[in-house]
Amino acid sequence: MSKAEIIAELARLSPEDRADVQAKLDELAGDAWHGRGELSDADMRTLEGTLAAYQKSPDAGSSWDQVKARVQAKLHP
Repeated sequence: MSKAEIIAELARLSPEDRADVQAKLDELAGDAWHGRGELSDADMRTLEGTLAAYQKSPDAGSSWDQVKARVQAKLHP
């Protein structure tokens, strides 16, 4: 199947199927990015640790509105 045929078929998919396709594309893109060596090993460990902490307790952090308010308070005292 050609790329043009695949693209044409996407419009015929259900929203759920398109979400599955998007998830797979995101996974493949993430795998490709991960292997290009753009992050140092230390950066990768930090990122993986942060992701693990988030997965363990996703509600532990601050909302975007809270973060934005703190930054704006520091910029405009």
